[in-house]
Amino acid sequence: MVQHRQLEAFNAVMTSGSTVRAAELLGVTQPAVSRLISELEKGLRFSLFDRVRGRLVPTPEGKLFFREVEASFIGLDRLRTSAANIRDFGTGSLRIASLAATGSVIVPAAVRSFRQSHSRTRITLHVTGSAAIRNGVADGQYDIGIAADEIDISGVDTQLFGNFPGLIAMPADHPLTRCETVTPNLLDGQPLIGLAPEDRARHRFDATLAEEGGAPDYVIETPSSMTVCELSLTGDAVGFVNPLAIRKDRYPGLALRPFEPRVMFRIYMLFPPDSQKSLLVRDFTTEIMRQRNIFSGLL
Repeated sequence: MVQHRQLEAFNAVMTSGSTVRAAELLGVTQPAVSRLISELEKGLRFSLFDRVRGRLVPTPEGKLFFREVEASFIGLDRLRTSAANIRDFGTGSLRIASLAATGSVIVPAAVRSFRQSHSRTRITLHVTGSAAIRNGVADGQYDIGIAADEIDISGVDTQLFGNFPGLIAMPADHPLTRCETVTPNLLDGQPLIGLAPEDRARHRFDATLAEEGGAPDYVIETPSSMTVCELSLTGDAVGFVNPLAIRKDRYPGLALRPFEPRVMFRIYMLFPPDSQKSLLVRDFTTEIMRQRNIFSGLL
């Protein structure tokens, strides 16, 4: 039976030209190389070399056999290179889906940082609604999803990404900017820009207003906190927004105030069910949690 070590010895002799050099390449003695070649010839039942004046000269059969051995060793080298690339450089692909709030600042920051150590990884990023993200993760379309808590979490693996206190967005010249915090009574009769009715954070916000005896006066509704910020700049209405969506350089003239009592935006990371996470998924998860911690320190 042909053994891999015998093929290594044969390949080393053919590429180096002698058993002495082959022994140096393999880190063994010259007699050991000669023994491996002899055992290989017995297993093959034909001669690989003729012994001419103390030198090994490949036979025609040996030359033909070397073509196959060389091809197999090239294939093994490619496999080793591929494995090293996967391990060290993150070769592969990563499919990410994010709700708009995290897809505007945190996820792009995580992608930029992640690519510094995984430059050969092909990344696909879709920014879409939470329900579509949940369904895409459950169906295996995405490796990682980041979604708000209004989703049905059955059929996916989840990890809490975080809870983030909502802010009130308004023009810089709005009267409410004189307040350090905005409370429910200050919003009584105030035109509001609301998130979509199915948004769980909006539900919590509305419930908080109701506990104080107020009813929200929504004049505009939109599913995106970024759109709420844009709309808050153009009129008298103010909006309750997810802080993760805010880049101050993108909204010059926008003022933000904490809302008290705090109402949280709860966000989950989603993964395909019952599957082991790849190295890429684990590495990106670590990076985006790091970016979350950086961003949270700025709130």
